[in-house]
Amino acid sequence: HSRFKQAIERMQKQAFFQIKKEHDKGFKFVSIVPIPYVEWTDYNDEVKIEFHREIMPYLINLKNNFTQHALSDIAELNSKYAIILYRWLSMNYNQYEHYSFKGGRRQDQIDSYRNPEISIRDLREMTDTIDEYLDFRNFEKRILKNGIEEITNHTTFNVTYEKVKKGRSIDSIVFHITKKQVADDSSYKQDDPVYIEGKIRQEETEDMLTVKAIKSPYTKLLMEQ
Repeated sequence: HSRFKQAIERMQKQAFFQIKKEHDKGFKFVSIVPIPYVEWTDYNDEVKIEFHREIMPYLINLKNNFTQHALSDIAELNSKYAIILYRWLSMNYNQYEHYSFKGGRRQDQIDSYRNPEISIRDLREMTDTIDEYLDFRNFEKRILKNGIEEITNHTTFNVTYEKVKKGRSIDSIVFHITKKQVADDSSYKQDDPVYIEGKIRQEETEDMLTVKAIKSPYTKLLMEQ
């Protein structure tokens, strides 16, 4: 129960979205905390989660907007910068997988989704660090290196990046995303003695049922026919 409570509190604190929309005279920015209300008890398994009405259109259109990502991956990330980067990288990689399968984009466009580029200005806006870590070395260490290391260690992505210069300063970052090979869901159980013992009993039970079925007069009759 205490672990569940911690997970709920963590989810509410980390669930934050900033949406950038084109507007008449430029861009309109909207910040949304999507989960304002959670209710549960310590005597049953029911959990009530209410989403803010403003986030609903984005949740409904997750598939079309390529913003789906694995909650199991997000749960393993501790840094807010790692979470922000992971969401953005997921959005791009989802588009790469979608257009690789469905078509509808040139090959160079498809490749750009797997190797997305973002300007330092946009990256600072996305991570809300326009006025923080002004020395690029600090920005790279805290936002890029630590975030990418966390993503690579704890999610299904392997991510690297390279810096693109314009003149003498760093102008943008190009990320390179590959997906890890995921083992079969039950593969982790193969060394579990309880799982192995259960598997042996299951096989023994199946063998006994097979023997009984063979000895059955109905089975004999079918075999003879």
